[in-house]
Amino acid sequence: MAQEPLDPSISAPELKRQRRRLRFIVQIASSAALGGFLFGYDTAVINGAVGAIGEVFQVSSGDLGRAVAAALIGSAVGALAAGWLSDRIGRRHSMVVAAGLFLVSAIGSALAQTLIGLIIWRIIGGLGVGFASVLAPAYIAEVSPADQRGRLGSLQQLAIVVGIFLALLFDYGIVLFTPDQSPVSMVGPMAAWRWMLMSEVLPAALYGVLVIGIPESPRYLVQKGLPERARAVIEKTLHEPAQQVIARIQHSLDTTHHGGIRDLLDQRSLLLPVVWTGVMLAIFQQFVGINVIFYYSSVLWQAVGFSTTDSLVVTVITSVTNVMTTFVAILFIDRIGRKPLLLIGSVVMALTLGAMSWTFAGAAVVNGAPQITGAASVVALLAANLFVFAFGFSWGPVMWVMLGEMFNNRIRAVALGLCAMVNWIANWFIARTFPPLLETSGPAMAYGLYATAAAISFFLVLFFIRETNGKELEPISRAIFL
Repeated sequence: MAQEPLDPSISAPELKRQRRRLRFIVQIASSAALGGFLFGYDTAVINGAVGAIGEVFQVSSGDLGRAVAAALIGSAVGALAAGWLSDRIGRRHSMVVAAGLFLVSAIGSALAQTLIGLIIWRIIGGLGVGFASVLAPAYIAEVSPADQRGRLGSLQQLAIVVGIFLALLFDYGIVLFTPDQSPVSMVGPMAAWRWMLMSEVLPAALYGVLVIGIPESPRYLVQKGLPERARAVIEKTLHEPAQQVIARIQHSLDTTHHGGIRDLLDQRSLLLPVVWTGVMLAIFQQFVGINVIFYYSSVLWQAVGFSTTDSLVVTVITSVTNVMTTFVAILFIDRIGRKPLLLIGSVVMALTLGAMSWTFAGAAVVNGAPQITGAASVVALLAANLFVFAFGFSWGPVMWVMLGEMFNNRIRAVALGLCAMVNWIANWFIARTFPPLLETSGPAMAYGLYATAAAISFFLVLFFIRETNGKELEPISRAIFL
């Protein structure tokens, strides 16, 4: 995390206070962002266990797919419920609930003796994932100073991609401990695939311990009529006088009732314009096909000519690329703003996805599958990784940052929950439609559609998104989006 710019006129004691405040903000934001780690870890860890689950429980590919997708159902429900719950019991207590859901899901999934049992525990884990996808960006936005809010909010995406990487690494590592490098083989008292699911216990417990120790959101405390408690948090986190911040928050709140779904509705356009903007951001983040790269990357790399083992290695490399590029977002999001990063990302994603579509369109078909060789295979490999790179510094983190800051205090949690639910539904839709699209029309058509979505996202940002960089939370929704 970059340090705040140092003013030579600042006294040594004040400089010390500024550094202490920055360390505190980074600490509590990182604790909240650990929910994003579990979000990414839970999403990826199941991949290494899929084959073993199908073999152990003797189920069809359709039933297996439903078992894997069960977490997405829980995630969508959890995302919507998180907004409502966090407005009732607070951001911090809701994160403790999320940690508990992660913990029991990890244990239950690892010990499940039937497919139905596994599905139930996966749904419970999905609820935790949905909670984390809402609570982290909301909390980080509400405790961060305006000039640091972008990079602190990007910690959520960094935690997600690190979680994905470590899950893939653990899956690979635990299999190496088996005598025949098979997930169904035993490692001590349990099969390797069960250890994969059980491995979530440690980060889940750590998440629960850390969030217990963080302060509650000052925006939530003011909403609950606890200005003195809010003052104590503001003095530790923000640059400006606490009373000024409290007055601004109080002015933005309608204290007659809690924010709810009804507050998101508009008689003319069904939803408020700001909510429609958030929904569109949530949809197009998934419609560019980013999760196809991670869910079905082996299909791509095997088509290029890689072996199954080499495809796994390339997938891990792609995951590392996703981690590293998130640091680009952290470095620039508060310097050049949210909108420029989104626009640049849309252009690069459209071009790289278009290149992937072109290479597959010109591929020879061997045994019903496209085979690309020579220069075309190099283009496909580079384009896929450049696509991940572009997503990693733009739509990946920036969407979550903007969803955390674009809504007013009264509706932030529930509106963010609605958008996160839409994001999960879009994730499910893309994941479910890619295999049949691949079978009926081929990868050229699939990547062509994702390239089209990326191109549309450029115009969405250009015409409907306005910059929020450096602006305080309270005026953003009223002055910029409504």
